[in-house]
Amino acid sequence: MSQLPAWGRAELPEPLPFSARNALRTIGPGAILLAASIGGGEWLVGPALGVRHGVGVFWIATVAIVLQTLLNLEAIRYTLYTGEPITAGFMRLRPSSRFWAAVYSILTVAQLGMPALGAACATVIFAAFAGRLPGAPDTSTLAWITYGVMAVTVLILLLGGTIERMLEWASWGMIAYIFVFLVIANVLFVPPAHWVRTGLGFLQFGYLPSGADVVLLATLAATAGSGGVGNLVISNWVRDKGWGMGAVAGAIPSAFGGRRIQLSHAGKVFDVNPDSLRRWRGWWRYVAIDQVALWAVGCFLGMYLNVNLATAIAPAGADLADVGAGAFQAKYMAERLWSGFWVLALLNGFWILFSTHLGNTDTLVRLVTDILWVTGDHRRQTPNVGRLYYSLLAIFTVWGAVTVQWGTAMTLFKALGVVAGPILGLAAVQILRVNTRLLPAELRPSLWRRAGLVLCAIFYVLMFLAVLFGR
Repeated sequence: MSQLPAWGRAELPEPLPFSARNALRTIGPGAILLAASIGGGEWLVGPALGVRHGVGVFWIATVAIVLQTLLNLEAIRYTLYTGEPITAGFMRLRPSSRFWAAVYSILTVAQLGMPALGAACATVIFAAFAGRLPGAPDTSTLAWITYGVMAVTVLILLLGGTIERMLEWASWGMIAYIFVFLVIANVLFVPPAHWVRTGLGFLQFGYLPSGADVVLLATLAATAGSGGVGNLVISNWVRDKGWGMGAVAGAIPSAFGGRRIQLSHAGKVFDVNPDSLRRWRGWWRYVAIDQVALWAVGCFLGMYLNVNLATAIAPAGADLADVGAGAFQAKYMAERLWSGFWVLALLNGFWILFSTHLGNTDTLVRLVTDILWVTGDHRRQTPNVGRLYYSLLAIFTVWGAVTVQWGTAMTLFKALGVVAGPILGLAAVQILRVNTRLLPAELRPSLWRRAGLVLCAIFYVLMFLAVLFGR
């Protein structure tokens, strides 16, 4: 049974009156998740599959983004009611909090402990300045560039009032550059008929080309949205943003520029009555904009624009599995229009990959921090959750510097994708259990949402079994 403290009681805070201006002031977690989501799936895996096998495989991305959106919404449901991240809800399930703390800590490190996107950033930076793709003699240089990328990541996470706020600011800037560049490049280089053909590929449900790399397909399914623990961390950011009961729970402060912020070890819940239900519905309107209009639509556009450009300009059937389409995009645009596109295209690739590396780093540290903060005996000894966060950041940064040597960026990213799939399957089942057992009847998900979580679990379990059995 759970050993977590019982929830406290408090009043559900009133959301801002709903308006377009207040929506822009309120949303933000979806921007962080979007910046972290548009990464290896869009820059590495998507173009590699599209160029090699055609755009018909991207129905997998459509299904994945829809199912992950539903999973995100249901994870947020728990946080709006309790002020706790969804992983704290998992800790309240059988057999015990310690058991699930160990399981999710191990799974988080297994998925994100190897900084695959940091290594991919190094390749892009090298190509931009050297004017060519790196080869075997450049291994040492790539390693040092990767270390530099990791150091900049740590610096960003040190600054701001709260870490969530710093990530939000950085994410909006990176999203703006990425989408402006992708739209301009697609308009300049992709004929109208190809836009339509790519779009139809996202609706070609059931198409599976012969000879396709099953691991790449499973990685696409996991990373077309966010993937694995990347989805779960949305509830941590919602808590730190102060949505719903997160406003009374506290947040993880930054090391420099942060306020003195207390983070509760256990959440607080509210009494369900007509007034609190009215406030609840107000919060859900902002949640829908953040997760559906911003995150889900952004994920679709990010995958679509990257794949549309890559399949229009890279030779059909080419094997891009180890380099992604970025270098081909940069080379083609530089030759056809302006030499400066070599740097601009690779810079776009850098922001795509770095935004995900930044988000993944915070996700890794944040989830383990929250798990230990909620379940560990250290809470009676370490009153500063920020100290715990930055201690783990230092440990995982050193660990990442070691593990990044274990393979190429694509190899490490495939490993990330394979681990992410079963995490999503397990999490979907547990979110369903948490929201139907721990929440009041008035706040529980509808039958169609419950069915969606079941479908999410089945989809990712089947993908994982396909990897295991090579089909």
